[in-house]
Amino acid sequence: MAKLALLGGKPVRAEAAAWPQWPVHNAKDIKRLTDLTRTNRWSFDGPYEWQFAEAYTKYQGAKYGLCCANGTVGIQLALEALDIGAYDEVIVPGMTWQATAAACLDVNAVPVLVDVEPDTWCLDLEKTEAAITKKTKAIIVVHLYGSMADLDGLRKLCKKHSLYLVEDCAHQHGAFWKNKGVGSIGDVASFSFQESKVLSAGEGGFNMCKTKKVFERIYSLRNCGRGYQDDMTNAIQSGNFRITEWQAAMLAGGLERLPKQVETRDRNALYLNSLLEQIPGVMPMRRRKQITRASYFNYVFRLDPRTLKGLTNDNFCRALNAELRVPEGFEPPYEPLNNCGLYKPHTKRRHKLSAEYWRAIDPRRYKLPVCKQATEKTGVSVHHMAIMGPKKDMDDIAAAVAKVVENAEALKGWKPATARKKYKALAK
Repeated sequence: MAKLALLGGKPVRAEAAAWPQWPVHNAKDIKRLTDLTRTNRWSFDGPYEWQFAEAYTKYQGAKYGLCCANGTVGIQLALEALDIGAYDEVIVPGMTWQATAAACLDVNAVPVLVDVEPDTWCLDLEKTEAAITKKTKAIIVVHLYGSMADLDGLRKLCKKHSLYLVEDCAHQHGAFWKNKGVGSIGDVASFSFQESKVLSAGEGGFNMCKTKKVFERIYSLRNCGRGYQDDMTNAIQSGNFRITEWQAAMLAGGLERLPKQVETRDRNALYLNSLLEQIPGVMPMRRRKQITRASYFNYVFRLDPRTLKGLTNDNFCRALNAELRVPEGFEPPYEPLNNCGLYKPHTKRRHKLSAEYWRAIDPRRYKLPVCKQATEKTGVSVHHMAIMGPKKDMDDIAAAVAKVVENAEALKGWKPATARKKYKALAK
């Protein structure tokens, strides 16, 4: 049995530079930005913005789409466009980036945290229905990492209870459910173009929707209240949540590369799943049969605590980083929102609408055992750059996982020399 690199052995892969890098660009991107700079047309509603918006909306199969400042704002705009506001309840999965719930707070709604499925980390349908009350107005479904919830079931549930379905697609640009692009399935959707995402402009966001009325409301909400095409008859009190032409130009180049990148990641993920499922104590995420094409913000898998007794996912990730030197590193998945370092509703005075609202938005009132288990014991996550390369990269990842499993006993009692939580420090 080979000794773990973390314990002084030879790593499976020593060269960090051999892994794909992110984000990527090419000479066409540089020329596009150079030409754009010379036009002096840099702000909102420029030609690049609308060319990209039309192309991306068509690619995902949606009816209407437009750019906005970022993915968090995109969710806020979606809720406001649906007239969701003070004291309305919005169901949110307990495992997601905190922005999904924070956007609800920003419209004075109440984020209701619901636990997730253990094998997808996406909304649990039964627990979602149990959380619906007379105050519930919408369900936000997050297509998390490379998984999807039961979208057909959620659509039926929303129809049954007269609720809106909002898609948070920040992780899955280019993903398809039954040959229908994510973002085109719910009433409104939000995408993020932050630097780490699979379609990136450094920052930026996007909304998709089904009706012209909602499209025009979102346009007005993101553009200081101005009506679409300067129609001021339906102006709304709002602020500036627009994108720039530079960002749109970068997105145009990214969209040209997206289909091939999504195909590569999905092919590699499926292959890696087939390797990992052969390793005792390691479980790939469940992939629903309705998923035509998955996209991956991060590639994730699970550890079986019954097999790997006493081995934490924290130590597992640190050992993998020492073996593989992936630039961004392996780490546990998102913290549950009921105990998240960044989701702190009570730190803002503006959220204290009343004693009732203050109590309602306290995340500590929710129990999220599946989320807690995934974060603290079973979940392993790595940035999508790790599955952008050749097939051999997947073989190396699987070999490293198998090596860590083989050395599970030696790793159980290991403790880092410092209390650093920056997993990528081990990957440099």
